[in-house]
Amino acid sequence: MTFNQERFDKLIQKLEVFANKQPHLYKLHVAFLATLGYAYIFLFLAVTLTLLVGIIFGIVNAQSISNLSLTGLLFLLTLAFVLLRSLWVSFPPPTGLPLQPKDVPNLYSLINEISSKLQAPQFHHIFLTNDFNAWVVQRPRLGLLGWQQNYLIVGLPLMLALPPEQFRPVLAHELGHLSGNHSRFSGWIYRQRETWYRIVTGLRQSGHEILSLVFQLFLIWYIPFFNAYSFVLARMNEYEADRCAVDLTGEHNTAKALINTKVKARFLERYFWSSIYKQVETEIEPPKMTYMAMQQALSQRLNQEITRTYLIEALTEKTNNTDTHPCLTDRLKALGYIPDVPKELAIFAPIEISAAQEFLGDTLEKVIDCFSQDWREKIATSWRQKYGEFQKQIAKLKDLNPKSQKQQLTLEEAIQQALLTLEFESEDSVIPLLQEIIHRDTYLASAKYLLGKILLKKQDATGIKYIEMAIEQDSSIVIGGCQMICHFLKNQGKNNEAKFYQERADNHSKLILKSQQERSNLKIDDKLKIHNISDIEVNKLRQQLSHYPQIITAYLVQKNLQSFPEKPLYVLAVKRGFSFWEGSRIYETDNSKIVQSLLKENEFTDNVFIFILNSNLSMEKKLKRISNSMIYQKKGKK
Repeated sequence: MTFNQERFDKLIQKLEVFANKQPHLYKLHVAFLATLGYAYIFLFLAVTLTLLVGIIFGIVNAQSISNLSLTGLLFLLTLAFVLLRSLWVSFPPPTGLPLQPKDVPNLYSLINEISSKLQAPQFHHIFLTNDFNAWVVQRPRLGLLGWQQNYLIVGLPLMLALPPEQFRPVLAHELGHLSGNHSRFSGWIYRQRETWYRIVTGLRQSGHEILSLVFQLFLIWYIPFFNAYSFVLARMNEYEADRCAVDLTGEHNTAKALINTKVKARFLERYFWSSIYKQVETEIEPPKMTYMAMQQALSQRLNQEITRTYLIEALTEKTNNTDTHPCLTDRLKALGYIPDVPKELAIFAPIEISAAQEFLGDTLEKVIDCFSQDWREKIATSWRQKYGEFQKQIAKLKDLNPKSQKQQLTLEEAIQQALLTLEFESEDSVIPLLQEIIHRDTYLASAKYLLGKILLKKQDATGIKYIEMAIEQDSSIVIGGCQMICHFLKNQGKNNEAKFYQERADNHSKLILKSQQERSNLKIDDKLKIHNISDIEVNKLRQQLSHYPQIITAYLVQKNLQSFPEKPLYVLAVKRGFSFWEGSRIYETDNSKIVQSLLKENEFTDNVFIFILNSNLSMEKKLKRISNSMIYQKKGKK
């Protein structure tokens, strides 16, 4: 039900130009698409009910029920029930620690103040979670028919990371999505977008074949277009919500909040939580007051070198079509704010009073205890298991270190020693070990990549040489390696050299996309050749095929590729028997099951394209002309 990524990107690009030039006309297009979804369901329901009434009227007039009438009546009743049921798709409510006005009056006062100024609806529930985020959810009690229940979800880590004046624009942004002042229409589409995603999920999981048949053709066309049109509007809505934040809290506070959240999210993920989980190496039980430690870490001035690295990363990110949120630089640019890295480091000064202290008040201590205890209970079992694994690994390292001083370790042991040394000792200690491994095996790309990564982290430019050598041997690390070098060069102020590696990464990304497209389909004019799979593997494949009574013939060939030809793509074409009594829909469903089952069973899943051959006689003739292409024929079939 979705476009491939390239087609989706091109459509998004066109729609963004349209939306920028004629925003009002664009919104009319989106409104039409949103309404069309409702219209289709209600039109089909109306037709179903009309036919149902007609059959009932006919039965009453005839004063008898034929088998045909009874069948039609039962079918339409089932269809009407399923259609009505689809309008009441269940939307599970968000979860979290509920906050009551009497417990956190300052927070409710702030939310009510912002809601009033933005003409946003009141919230029925406010939850506190352990996410570094804040968001609003409108849960339709009646599915597509609406009757919204409003939820505000706020993350405790976010409140600990921001001072009050930066937390206000975050809330203003989220409430701006529902604002009557700025984005009532966008808010409606925003809700429809989420509603349709959930309805599609509900339909897929419903198990009703009739419902799937009724909706399939429409949704195959509708969902990709509604997704693309609403995607652009959702991104516009993000900018609109940022402007709501600026109107209420000012450009400076909004910009600082955007920068602060991007950097501290990285700090928590990469630094704080890694230091917590590092304790599993020495402690059999998880720490008791994790969120108290988080509060202390976030309230202090962050390490300037780490902060600068995270800030540059955030500012160099690009907006992409996997997320409706624009990148940090684009959001700041839309606010008219030009970031200056040295100046922005002042944002990360110690926090005297956090938003959590200001708006949770006396409840904060209980909340921190509650979150710490909950985290500890959830992780306790896996923590102890991990502790046991680490003790075994430490013991192994203790055996390898003295052994390496007496005799040369095998290459496998040397690699294990290096990885364990990196894990339990230091990066400085592992550098000579990796250099020795590379000297012994010059084709080990992973060792070169790891050594290059460590050296660049230590601001040693010789790391570029090792990463380049690794990239030359393994194309799968081109993007990661180039981005790592690019980041290093930017920190060194060598922007022109950094640009070369960024372009190289971008070009390789395009090549991967082209390769994926080349490997995802088969056309009659594609060049095919004899496969190079061993007889042993072909015999295994024959055994697998023999377990499918439907399959009567199978061909195996190899496709000529333009992108990454060193990674072969095999084509397995199977021809199946067809019973006259099988319905076409059952037949197609069975085909899909056969393909999926074969994909799971074969041992070269990532390198094989499987399809049913019956409807493509031209392709079968082409396959027959390739030597040794037929690898299986059911006994008794010619």
